[in-house]
Parts: sequence; C-alpha cells; structure tokens
Amino acid sequence: MPNLYGQNQRQQSPYQLPNQAGNADNPIGRYYMVFHWNRLDWNFPDLNMKQDFETNQYWKKAMPAGVKVDQQGHYYVSVPRWSEGIPSTMNRIVMKDGKPLLEAFPSWEWNQAGDVDVLQSVLGYEIDENNRMWLLDQGKIDYAPSPEGSQKLIVWDLNTNRLIDSIVIPDEIAPYRTSFLNDVVVDNKNGFVYMTDSGCGSPDHPIAGGIIVYNMRTRTLRRVLDQHYSTQDFPDFQFDIDTKPVYKDKPIRIGADGIALSADRSILYYCVVTGRNLYAVDTSWLRNFNMPQEEIKRAVRTIGSKRTTTDGMHADNKGNVFYTMLEGKGVGFYRPLDNAFHDFVSDDWMLWVDGVAFDQKGSIIFNNNRLHEMFGGYEIDWNYPYNLIIWKAFVGQGVKSYLYADS
Repeated sequence: MPNLYGQNQRQQSPYQLPNQAGNADNPIGRYYMVFHWNRLDWNFPDLNMKQDFETNQYWKKAMPAGVKVDQQGHYYVSVPRWSEGIPSTMNRIVMKDGKPLLEAFPSWEWNQAGDVDVLQSVLGYEIDENNRMWLLDQGKIDYAPSPEGSQKLIVWDLNTNRLIDSIVIPDEIAPYRTSFLNDVVVDNKNGFVYMTDSGCGSPDHPIAGGIIVYNMRTRTLRRVLDQHYSTQDFPDFQFDIDTKPVYKDKPIRIGADGIALSADRSILYYCVVTGRNLYAVDTSWLRNFNMPQEEIKRAVRTIGSKRTTTDGMHADNKGNVFYTMLEGKGVGFYRPLDNAFHDFVSDDWMLWVDGVAFDQKGSIIFNNNRLHEMFGGYEIDWNYPYNLIIWKAFVGQGVKSYLYADS
C-alpha cells in the first residue's frame, strides 16, 4: 500500500503567502488522496441496474472527469457518456460500507439517457459563489450527433435542490455533429458565462474548436474564435505520458479545453489539449456582442508554453491560474506577477490529471483518471486499487476560487 501523503519535492513552493515565506514547516504543496478506486461503482437504486452494469462491464468506460466540492463539503464527479452504459453522468460521492460510491445527482430521473430535457453527458461544470451548479451538457452519447435540445447549460440551486434555468445551445452555436462542449467558467458580477467547445465531437471530422459566450441578462449566446489557431489542435502535435504515445493507434486531437477566469473577471485564459501554449483574451472584447469577430481574433494573446499538455484549469482569488500537467503528472500554475509557469505538485500516481478546483479551506482538489489508457487502446489492471484518484493539495490560507475574489 502506498503512502497516501506526499510532499512536493520543491521544499519552498513558488506559491507563497507573505506570512508563510521562509517557514521550514510550510504546509504549502502537501497533498494526499481523498478517494481512490480500482474502477467506478454506483449506489444503484435497484438490483437490475447493477447487474446490467456489471454483466456488460460498462465500468471499463466509466471515467471520472471533473471533481468539485460545494459549500457544504459534498463532493461531485462528472462521468461523461462517451460510451454506452454509463448509469448517471452527474454524481455525488456517498460512502457505503466504507467505500466511496457514486449516486446520481440531482436524481436518477435527471440522468435518464435519451431524454434531451435532462442531463445526457456532462464533462465540465462549475459551482459558483452562490452555491449554484452550472452544468454544461454535451448532449451526445457515444459520439453520436447531439439531438436537438440536448446541448444545454443547466443551472441548479444546491441550497434548495431545484432547477433554476435551462439554456439550450443550438446547432448554429455548437454544431451537433462536431461540437464537444468541454468546460465552463461563470462571471456573476458582469453576468456572463464562458464555455469551451473542443470541436472533436466527430472522430471522422476535422477539429472545429471555439469559445461560446452566454449573456445572462439578454439570454443570448455567441460563438467566437471559431477554428482560430488558439482553439484548434496544434498541427501534427503528439505527446507521450511515461513513454506511452497518447493514443496508441493514432494521435489524439482535442481543441479548446481548459478554461479559467481571472479573479478580477477581466481576462479569460484557455488552452487546447494537443498543444502546450496558454492563451488569453480580455473579456471586454467578449462581452460586447457587437464586437467584430476579426477584432476578437486579433485581441488573443499567447502567454507562452506551460511546458506540458493540459486538460483542466482553474484560477484562484489571488490572480493565479492553476492547470493540470498531463506530461508532468501533476498540477502547475501560471503567476501573472512574474509572467512565469511553475510546477506545484507532481507524483507518478497522477496519471492524466483531468480537472482542478478549490475547496473552501485553502486547498485545490483534482483527480486523475488514466484517460489516455482507458480510451487510448491500452490494457488496464482493473484490480489495481489506485487507477482512479481524487487528490487534495494545500495552497495557502485564504486561497479560494476566482469566484470568491471579493468575498
């Protein structure tokens, strides 16, 4: 059994708060496992569902994507339906007989596959400062075209456990065939939501990445940076993890994926998976729906190379941007103060760190899910107890999500 606690090799993390700098016992960078699985399992409502799940071995494609925690401390996990047989795409972690199981959230009815009015396939979501969950529904199951009405942004009140809103994302904003709605950030102060579309929803179609902007006040959507170089996969890009090509048979291609909003809501950061650059654009250009598309394209800035491929990102309330490191097997961050990229935590167990978020107590939470092996043609030892892990790492007292910058 491995040591469940680790200390980043960098004893003095570059992420320092003034009152902690130079402290030999500085806890910044300490990390540990919160939950781990050999493979995912659910707290099924009836025996027939469980038997169907087990008999067909649907768990072999059940991958935990994004992990977040709400203000009450409940953990949530999205499991996108990139294959048939996923019991529920949005889930809360519950403990049963000492084991972490997934339970459909907000209900099993709300996770009914084939009903476009409820959740079909969720990858990215956000829990805002008002304890509301914003769920970005990809709509498509097993890479079939998204049925009309299935692509949507669902807003759910976690305090009252009720639906607040459902915003349908039509074909002209996210094409039903090629769209791959990925991740979302929320700006309640200015009334906008930003989403990435990786544009890899059809394996046989060229990548068509872009950014989607939603105006809460006017309830309108706009697609920007469509197939711009910053939202497209880098040409002929290939990368390895532990000398294993990603994927085994042919290189993976994913456009705009990770997204983060600066603490002052003025800068939108984003990146692609098949590339290492971090890009940025001022949100003032995006909030004006009359701004010409060509002007927005010219406003994009290349921050620089993270020196690693990245899946998920999340900004803190101090102005820094945390990003997952696929090649680096961990989490790093970009600090605008010195315009530099820093490694934060890294461990050989962190195979394909997918999402990163914040709790309310100064830590990041993140998960690794071996995506490159599960969907990349490699064999996995399903008896191994640490295939899928949720981690926590201390960042600093008072450090929270960008959503709490003024709290």
